[in-house]
Amino acid sequence: MVSVGFRALFRRELLRFVRRPKNTFMPPAITNVLYFAVFGVILGGRIDSPVDAPGVEIGYILFLIPGLVVLGTISNAFENASFSIFHGRWNEYIHETLTSPLSYVEMVVAYVAASAVRGLIVGAIVAVIGALFVPLSVENGLFLVATMVVISSLFAGLGIIGGLLARDFDDLTVMNQFILRPLVFFGAVFYSLTMLEPVWQTVSLLNPMVYMVDSVRYGLLGYSDFLQIAPPAYAELAPYASLGVLTALTAIVIAIDVYMFKVGYGLTD
Repeated sequence: MVSVGFRALFRRELLRFVRRPKNTFMPPAITNVLYFAVFGVILGGRIDSPVDAPGVEIGYILFLIPGLVVLGTISNAFENASFSIFHGRWNEYIHETLTSPLSYVEMVVAYVAASAVRGLIVGAIVAVIGALFVPLSVENGLFLVATMVVISSLFAGLGIIGGLLARDFDDLTVMNQFILRPLVFFGAVFYSLTMLEPVWQTVSLLNPMVYMVDSVRYGLLGYSDFLQIAPPAYAELAPYASLGVLTALTAIVIAIDVYMFKVGYGLTD
């Protein structure tokens, strides 16, 4: 049974961003309208198909949507968690949470869940905006939902770590703008792995964002780059293997969050 304290903390963290839609939801909405207008309509109209594979024809705007959904989801999940933790440390009101009867697991899960909700809402907003530019249907609904919940929770958990490690607000900006976003942009958001030479395909596989973008693309469009470049014997299992690895990584990150709360890392400075 969910405790009253957990519900209170979760509700507080939800209201933190729900009450400020102009700061939390409007910027990604406007940014993605520009992405779709410039990259999708203007440039995409000159590209027949971004996928270099026989028998596969996907319009560029449609191909673009899953990557931008991932970008919006993880950026906002990370930003919400990191800012909430750091702001609580900065203004010293996080001590009220630490002295409450909540367990460390409940504290972490409340922060992660609320931040993941923000990420999922922004991801849905991006998908709706994309649907205004091109007809969109979900091919693998359960897989898509599972993937979105996992990646939003993963980056909410990473956001908690970032909020505990940060020493000033500039650190939060550096993490989001100069680490996460470049990884996403090189994570096959604007291009297909099938367009790359084999050596660069291999290098791209070192970027964890590739697996997230590809998993969401598989859930949304039913297309996966891994279905094209993986050995035939393993191709069909590749999206599910990616989801399994991401789920395990999320569990590890949340366990690290709980440990950091338990030892008071960054909370007792």
